[in-house]
Amino acid sequence: QVQLVESGGGLVQAGGSLRLSCAASGLTFTMYGFGWFRQAPGKEREFVAGISRYGGNNLITDSGKGRFTISRDNAKNTVYLQMSALRPEDTAIYYCAADRSVGRDFVVAFRSSYGYWGQGTQVTVSS
Repeated sequence: QVQLVESGGGLVQAGGSLRLSCAASGLTFTMYGFGWFRQAPGKEREFVAGISRYGGNNLITDSGKGRFTISRDNAKNTVYLQMSALRPEDTAIYYCAADRSVGRDFVVAFRSSYGYWGQGTQVTVSS
């Protein structure tokens, strides 16, 4: 079955950096786009970044532009989210997700467009 396993979260001071990883198995990796979402306590899960099947298209939300970078290594079946200049408001559980549709070459930002989810990794940014 499809498994997405996130890692790389932790506690960091404001202004610091983290790189999240999402290792995927049980699917043909290059057939899927991936996204990163986050959910802070008491808030809805929100889209953070997405990347198309071969990495040619990516999308970063306004809150992450200039600070977050999404990438993928198709040889390692892994998607990354590099986060820098972290702020306390970035504190959340970060989830990796695989597109519900196979073969899509553009990025989708809707939660309902993703069919597979990891268990999440906690990111805490202290002020």
